[in-house]
Amino acid sequence: MTDAVTENAPYAFIRRETLPERPAPASVAGPLAWIRNNLFSGPVNTLLTLLCLYIVVTTLPGMIRFYILDAVWTGTNREACLAETAGRPVGACWAYVADRYQYFIYGSYPVTQRWRVNIVFAMFAIGVVWLLWSRVPYKRLGFFYFFVLMPLSAYSLLLGGAGVAALLRTCLFVTLALAAVYAVLSFAPRLVRFYMGDAAIAVVEEMSPLKRFWEQKQLILFALLVFAALGMIESSIGLPRVDTGLWGGITVTLLIAAVGIVFSLPFGVLLALGRRSRLPIIQLISVILIEFVRGVPLITVLFMANTMLPLFVPQEYSPDRLLRPLIGVAMFASAYMAEVIRGGLQAIPKGQYEGAMSLGLGYWSMMRLIILPQALRIVIPGIVNTFIGLFKDTTLVMIVGIFDFLRTIEASLTDPTWATPTTRATGYGFAAVFYFLCCWGMSRYSIAVERRLAAGQKR
Repeated sequence: MTDAVTENAPYAFIRRETLPERPAPASVAGPLAWIRNNLFSGPVNTLLTLLCLYIVVTTLPGMIRFYILDAVWTGTNREACLAETAGRPVGACWAYVADRYQYFIYGSYPVTQRWRVNIVFAMFAIGVVWLLWSRVPYKRLGFFYFFVLMPLSAYSLLLGGAGVAALLRTCLFVTLALAAVYAVLSFAPRLVRFYMGDAAIAVVEEMSPLKRFWEQKQLILFALLVFAALGMIESSIGLPRVDTGLWGGITVTLLIAAVGIVFSLPFGVLLALGRRSRLPIIQLISVILIEFVRGVPLITVLFMANTMLPLFVPQEYSPDRLLRPLIGVAMFASAYMAEVIRGGLQAIPKGQYEGAMSLGLGYWSMMRLIILPQALRIVIPGIVNTFIGLFKDTTLVMIVGIFDFLRTIEASLTDPTWATPTTRATGYGFAAVFYFLCCWGMSRYSIAVERRLAAGQKR
């Protein structure tokens, strides 16, 4: 045995270094593998892929030629977008969009007052960034700004008039009163220490209503600054009333979408909880409201809100012409949102409820701290899908006479200054790009949020 080992020793080999990893075969990983697995994985997928490629090849070059290569980018009237005048094939008339873009944004809002709309756009952008960017601090203050201060400020700036001035004075007075109460309560522990000793300080500081009020000092100071700034603008520059019939364009589209999104989520949560309630009357009201609204198309809800609602209330209490479709859109979106959230609530295991109750949490604390955060994380795709559908459905308000973005484009097409064969396609193409970018942005953000929240759930 020893002689055999000695005889084969020159030929023995023991590897002392680890070989570097070799790349995966091209048939398993890489672009070719992805194409085969996702585009040509079967007969049906292969047929659909070839059909899509045929559509892209036959339509994309023509669209690029029409909207980019042969497009007219500058001009002052229709003459620039006519083939007879240009002496060449003419595509999209982007000069028409450049000339009418202010009408597309503001509608018939007075030119001298459009700075108010610009301020509202800036406030809306700040609120969106504050809420959606995870690294921005003071999220609680951001929620208060977006859901309370910004709607009041936007309403005051856009509408104006004597009523708005009174509203601003009232809000400023209430905020000053809260600041005064906060100052008094902040000084209260010193008085207690002076008259009652240090032993009573802990009792005062642990009084839950007082402690919760102390925590709102940032909100009070922020609201005081915002309302004071608006009051100074109203008193120095003035905010003449601009009737809602003059509002239009992207301003109205974003307003309707924002109102629908802001109100649909909290009301949808309440309706979903009401539908799952054990109280028969609450459950019955929630079911009737949800099923009635979901059982009719949105255009019917808009017609009811715009035409029938004024017949059931006195003339002096009739809602504003723009407020009626806002209410209808909010109700419609809330009913659909309720069913989405109810699906998330039903997906929560029963053990989560039992564990929350074993900790002594009440119903609302259990829902706020344990159940709803998990349910909302589960249904993020459904929530964003509802938001995207709502944003696109805002175009239906044009049927009841509201000048949204799409309606302003249609109205501008009747202007003889830009009446050309390509103007209509250009206007609708511009609208398609606007809606696509907004919806695509919401979709991509929801995917990023879903991945971030599901990071701890991966196995």
